[in-house]
Amino acid sequence: MCGRFTLTSSGEEIARSFELQNAPRLRPRYNIAPSQEIAAVREEGGRRLLEPHRWGLIPSWAKDPAIGNRLINARSETAAQKPSFRNAMRSRRCIVPADGFFEWSGRGPERRPFLIRMRDSQPFGIAGLWERWTGEGGEVIESCTLLTCEANRVVRELHQRMPVILEPRSFGRWLDPGQREAAAVADLLVPCPEDWLDVVPVSRHVNNASNDDPACLTPQ
Repeated sequence: MCGRFTLTSSGEEIARSFELQNAPRLRPRYNIAPSQEIAAVREEGGRRLLEPHRWGLIPSWAKDPAIGNRLINARSETAAQKPSFRNAMRSRRCIVPADGFFEWSGRGPERRPFLIRMRDSQPFGIAGLWERWTGEGGEVIESCTLLTCEANRVVRELHQRMPVILEPRSFGRWLDPGQREAAAVADLLVPCPEDWLDVVPVSRHVNNASNDDPACLTPQ
């Protein structure tokens, strides 16, 4: 799964990596947690837009937005069939920019965090799905989930699942709103190559989701 991640890259780096027309104004995030606001790239009207979303997908038919707390990840193998995700899989695909994600080993007080990032330290794109929910009082929430796949050998040392990290050349095909057949993009939902990644043990400071500062990335 993917339960925490980072986005510390500059707006200029994000604009370049995801071919945005304008550099977004983003503050560095060192410990992004579920239910918080995250940025996601969508394609609308032939343009790529970076929009805020709540992390944890709220299906349009949900009566209670709290369901999103349980839907922070979607298994890529079954998302096209699951009622919570299948509509978004057809027409509301997005990419969540990140430059690292966390996994843990051990239990209890010995639980040790690790940062998994690109070897070149560049931002990358996680395949996601988004939805727009409207409450009875007219409240509108746009939310998203991160797609996961079986872990590659590097991540498997820590967890059996990992986020789907897309190849940059596949961004356009994944985002294309005209491609409404989930089967046509299923080949993108695979583990990234092992040699893309580095795994770095970091401070237990990151264990507390309320901590969002550079100390979360201190090597240990």
